[in-house]
Amino acid sequence: MSRNSGMLWGEKVYLRPLNGEDAELYYHMFYDAEARRLTGTQKHITKEQIAAYIERKAEDDSGVLLLIALKDTDETIGDIAIQDMDRNNRTANLRIAIGDEAHQGKGYGREALLLMLDYGFGILNLHRIELEVYAYNKRAAHVYESIGFVREGVRRQTLFYNHEYHDVIMMSMLENEYRERYISTKVK
Repeated sequence: MSRNSGMLWGEKVYLRPLNGEDAELYYHMFYDAEARRLTGTQKHITKEQIAAYIERKAEDDSGVLLLIALKDTDETIGDIAIQDMDRNNRTANLRIAIGDEAHQGKGYGREALLLMLDYGFGILNLHRIELEVYAYNKRAAHVYESIGFVREGVRRQTLFYNHEYHDVIMMSMLENEYRERYISTKVK
């Protein structure tokens, strides 16, 4: 896939839509044990199921699923989605995953999140974007808070993974919070 397919552009990464050719890539990107743990993925998924998932997402107008690629190399390193959009209440859920640990902690996810938040608030006209993060994923929780997400609560013992239960932290950002933090600084 080339840069020409990019939809949203940052300094280090660009976000692009998935297509049928991405099933193999997507399958391998998230088969890593650590990626599965951080995303709370409990069951194993076949390449055929991934291909069917990509097809369903292409027809689903309640969300936007994009792959995260490095600008320098075009390497796809993860995915990000605004999903479960409620047009009446202007709300949606956000999720992100960076597949390979070698690409984590380098600011790629942060940049992808900011690109998607700008798209969600500025193009999709959302009022509220929420997310959930497992309590053991402290690095992700820190990034979300540093971007401006506000902790709203904890769903206790929601995920059963590796012989124990884990809490889920709920966070959100409102459009005015995003604009005060990012848009007003662009205008000045």
